Amino acid sequence: MNLYPKLITDALSTVRYPGENKNIVELGMVQDDIRIEGNSVAFSILFPKNPDPFFKSVIKTAESAIRQEAGPEVEVNITPLFTPKHTATEEKALPNVKNVIAVSSGKGGVGKSTVAANLAVALAGQGYKVGLLDADIFGPSIPKMFQLEDFQPYGEMVGDKQMLIPAEKYGLKIISIGFFIQPGSAAVWRGPMASNALKQLITDTLWGDLDYFIIDTPPGTSDIHLTIMQTLEVTGAIIISTPQKVALADARKGIDMYMNEKINIPILGLVENMAYFTPAELPENKYYIFGKDGVGNLAKEMNLPLLGQIPLVQSICESGDNGAPIATHPETITGMAFHRLADEVVEEVNKRK
Repeated sequence: MNLYPKLITDALSTVRYPGENKNIVELGMVQDDIRIEGNSVAFSILFPKNPDPFFKSVIKTAESAIRQEAGPEVEVNITPLFTPKHTATEEKALPNVKNVIAVSSGKGGVGKSTVAANLAVALAGQGYKVGLLDADIFGPSIPKMFQLEDFQPYGEMVGDKQMLIPAEKYGLKIISIGFFIQPGSAAVWRGPMASNALKQLITDTLWGDLDYFIIDTPPGTSDIHLTIMQTLEVTGAIIISTPQKVALADARKGIDMYMNEKINIPILGLVENMAYFTPAELPENKYYIFGKDGVGNLAKEMNLPLLGQIPLVQSICESGDNGAPIATHPETITGMAFHRLADEVVEEVNKRK
C-alpha cells in the first residue's frame, strides 16, 4: 500500500488520549509534518504532561493504528515530546538574553533565512547586542550568507564547562549547524538527534549578554520548533511569506502552530518577502509579479501586524551570495526596508513588555 499523510492522520484519528473525549489529532498532539520515505513514516507527538504517565501506551496504540490501516510491514518512528514544566524557581536557558525572536515560515523558498540574517544585521547596526542562531538543521544557509563556510568553532573552558565560541561578523555573534558538517553534505539525522544537537548549540555557546537572539528556524512545523520552545523563553515569532496563495496557505499553518494553546507564543507580526519587483534603474517602479498585498490581507484577517514588505531586487541575492547581507547597506532600497523592519520589531517587542 502506498503511504500518504492523510492515511496516517486518519489512522491517528482513532487514537484517544486517556481522559479526553477527542483524539490525538483533534487535540493538536500530532505536532509536525508527517515524513514518509518509502515504507517508513515518522512524526512527533506532544504530550500535555511532563512526565506523562500515558505516553508509552499512546505511542503503542498509535503504532498499532497505523499498521492496521497501512499494513503490518510499515516502519513507524514516533518521537515523544513533552510540554515543558513551568515553575517559579525554574531557571530558563540563556538568562542573559533579553529577547528571543523565532523567524519562521510555513514553507521553504520564501526567503526566511534572508530575512533572519538581515534583521539581525539591521538590529546590530542600530546598536543592539545581537546573536543569530541557524537552527535550520537540515538546510543551514547562514554560513554562506555571511561567507563563514570555513569557520571552525572552537571551545573555551568557562568554569568547569567547555563552551563554544561563536563566529563574529557585522557586530553579530553567529552559530550554525553548518559549521559542524562538510559544505555541500546533508545532515541526515532522526528527530531526537537533531533536537539534541540544537539544544547543545543553544546552551553550550558563549553568547554573553544579548538584547536580541534571532533564531532562523526550519521551514514548516516540526519537533525542532518544539525543542526551541521547550529550551528557551521565546519572546515572539515572526512569520515570513511571499504573496502567493500557496505560500499564504502554509503561513497559516505556522501561525496556527505558535497560537496552539499548548505552545502559546505571541506572533509579533508577518513579513511579506518578494512583495514586488523594483528594477535598480527604476527605483520608483513596482511590479507585483507574485500578487499584491497577499500577506497584508492575511495579517488583517488574523488581526496581526504587517511588520514589513521587502522588495525583490537583484542586489539582495548578490549580497547574500557574496557574504554581505544587504542590510549592511542601509542606503539601498532593500537595506532601508530591513532597517524599517528592525524598527517595527523593536516597537512590537516593547509593546509586549
